[in-house]
Amino acid sequence: MLQQFLIDNIFMVGIFVVSGGMLLWPVITGGFGTGREINTIDATQLMNRENALVLDVREDAEYAVMHIPNSRHIPLSTLESRLNELTKFKDRPVILSCQSGNRSSKALQIMEKNQFNKLFVLRGGIGAWEEASLPLERAKA
Repeated sequence: MLQQFLIDNIFMVGIFVVSGGMLLWPVITGGFGTGREINTIDATQLMNRENALVLDVREDAEYAVMHIPNSRHIPLSTLESRLNELTKFKDRPVILSCQSGNRSSKALQIMEKNQFNKLFVLRGGIGAWEEASLPLERAKA
């Protein structure tokens, strides 16, 4: 009886298996993407409890419009040549932020290669920070 049901509904069973796997994947791998993405709540806790550095890797014009207060700004395009400015943060948590998370993930790879130990990508970037109504420094109009 069960076998016949499965055979008659193979397409639906396939959808069930695939969607179930997709739902469980983040739990199994510890999150999406790098596995070191953190949401805005975890980021603020890391900033407050462990004095995490927020490193904004967006371009100058983007940073000038708005940024997380007290964040350090080094555009991704210059990060490798300016890593010496960050050596004192090698063992401190560093939260990488950009507009959406793509550049932050690239920055994470660069910094990992240079022995930075506690790196996190802000999931959703500055957009998520703004959506969560967290403080932002904005350009004067």
